[in-house]
Amino acid sequence: MLKPSHLQTKLRALRLGGMLETLDLRLDQAQQGRLGYLEFLELLLEDEIGRRAAKGLVSRVAKARFEEQKTLEEFDWAFNATIPSARIRDLATGQFIARKESILLCGPVGVGKTFIAQALGHQACRLGYSVLFTKMTRLLADLGGGRADGTWAVRLRRYLHPDVLIIDDFGLKEFTLPQAEDTYELICERCRAGSIIVTSNRSPQDWYALFPNPVLAESALDRLINRAHHLTLVGKSYRPLQRPGRSSTIAEETTSD
Repeated sequence: MLKPSHLQTKLRALRLGGMLETLDLRLDQAQQGRLGYLEFLELLLEDEIGRRAAKGLVSRVAKARFEEQKTLEEFDWAFNATIPSARIRDLATGQFIARKESILLCGPVGVGKTFIAQALGHQACRLGYSVLFTKMTRLLADLGGGRADGTWAVRLRRYLHPDVLIIDDFGLKEFTLPQAEDTYELICERCRAGSIIVTSNRSPQDWYALFPNPVLAESALDRLINRAHHLTLVGKSYRPLQRPGRSSTIAEETTSD
């Protein structure tokens, strides 16, 4: 069915151009007597709302800068029965974001901390929240560059703006004094601005020793740790399953058995 040009112009002027994608379908349904006037209008509006929601999600995910797009639906819960799946699914409702609470995901290498952090971030994007993902080393290098060129305050605001900031690999090594000061400022401001999701191979009680100044450590970590949900992940690593040729090896082992 040919869409009248004047109708296309008016819909686009009202920023409702997405309706054109399903207009033929809805007109056909209406003309066959399956839709009343109000039903026809409601479905067109739902089509536009759905299109905008999908477009918004794509935009939020792109701005989050995830290393990989992971979702909780993709996570293999059966691989490690010790993963606190019920708590993670509860956090996925996003209530912690509304309350400006944080999440600390700690445990050894390979148990799925980064996967779960990014999956929770993706879920936050679905719920309409803004998210930013970064490695701790990258964050510190960025703020350090700001100290050098006078843009520190501008760069810091980049990490304060989103509803959820995900910091991956927190505490891999001890902080220099400038890095400790940057971490202190970031945590203090962030805890007021919104939520933080942190992944770390170290337990929170071991983070204090990373700061050269114990006063900075106490001031920063007291704010973060005491307003956070603590999840310790243990068990076997997922990463051996990702080795090239692993699936064929498993198949051969199964056949030989």
